[in-house]
Amino acid sequence: MDHHDTEQLPGVLAIDAGNSKTDVALVGADGRVLGSARGGGFQPQLVGAEAAIAGLVPLVEAVTAEAGLSPGQLLTSHVSACLANADLPVEEERLEAAVAARPWGRSSAVCNDTFGLLRAGIENARGVAVVCGAGINCVGLLPDGRTARFPALGTLTGDWGGGGGLATECMWYAARAEDGRGRPTGLSAAIARHFGLPGANAVAEAMHLGLVERERLHEIVRLLFTEAQAGDAVALELIDRQADEIARLAVIALTRLDLLAEPVPVVLGGGVLASREPLLLDNVIARLSAGAPLAEPRIVVAPPVLGAALLGLDHLAATGRGGGPTAQHRLRGAYAAGQPIAA
Repeated sequence: MDHHDTEQLPGVLAIDAGNSKTDVALVGADGRVLGSARGGGFQPQLVGAEAAIAGLVPLVEAVTAEAGLSPGQLLTSHVSACLANADLPVEEERLEAAVAARPWGRSSAVCNDTFGLLRAGIENARGVAVVCGAGINCVGLLPDGRTARFPALGTLTGDWGGGGGLATECMWYAARAEDGRGRPTGLSAAIARHFGLPGANAVAEAMHLGLVERERLHEIVRLLFTEAQAGDAVALELIDRQADEIARLAVIALTRLDLLAEPVPVVLGGGVLASREPLLLDNVIARLSAGAPLAEPRIVVAPPVLGAALLGLDHLAATGRGGGPTAQHRLRGAYAAGQPIAA
């Protein structure tokens, strides 16, 4: 491909692949969104890096068709992929190699999807982000490239919470309440009603036998907040613990980056936080105020693929191929970017 043809390529193929859903967007170097598509979750830890990236092909083909490009041609100047379960450097390297092997861009970069959330909520490379969606994670970034991050490998590395974790905890307490091993909680009856079964243990058995899809477990998180609003002690304690985990992650990341003594954005995102449930969000803000008084919490409600696209435009700007402030402003205008939480 000659230099002239390269200049005609769309700017960025942005990929945000989360545990529960994947978004792909084709973005021009001027910030215009040329195509977008959404698919299911991204699980490279189960199927391997190459198979997981191969699973993105239908989404890439969909945005290619929407943009009016020919299948199989070199698609963009740069691929910016923010991927769930890219938690360790070696995992990022494997996924980067799998992305680079596809005819999607002249260059590519892969990072954990929490960096995409962070970039969506900040104007420059300085801040901390906590995602509480299907899982939970935290990253921080400084302009000199230094980062703060956690292994985020689940219970083995000390993680607690997220939608999946909260739902499992609800089931644990509900089941024990039913058989007498634990204290009473309204979660038992709420779970039973929601699934139309005699009790939480019956729900567990149905999931075990494949009669109820295990993916439906996340529906219990809504029940958790409903029971907490009704004053259920167990539900309130679970939400309080989740708030503590979110704030604790943020404060530790700020500490590692020496940012406690100055105003700095703390970006909050993921489905559990984006729902803006006051019992959780107010608790998080209060804990941040105590542990990091100068932190500036803000919620990102725009699709996280915005962050992946902005990172891609950053790359184009650094290499003189567009993607500057005007393009980034246009791109943000196409999405509902995060806003600071009102005091």
